Amino acid sequence: MMNRFEGGGNREAKIKYLDADFQIVMPGSHVICAMTNKRIMIDELRYWSVARQEPYADAAASLEADKRAGILPNQTRG
Repeated sequence: MMNRFEGGGNREAKIKYLDADFQIVMPGSHVICAMTNKRIMIDELRYWSVARQEPYADAAASLEADKRAGILPNQTRG
């Protein structure tokens, strides 16, 4: 895996998300969270969906994406 200082400059990377890792298809310094639009530096990327091929800024964004996709119920506790 490359870090933010190896190639890529200040552009968005293109990534193939795998089960326990990811493969950089086009070098870049970051990706954009599919839920929050926040910039995620490649070396800080921890959450993604293999099925939807989307990165997430944090666990909460990943959970919201699963709710949006209908994988989890979208309800609040009372």
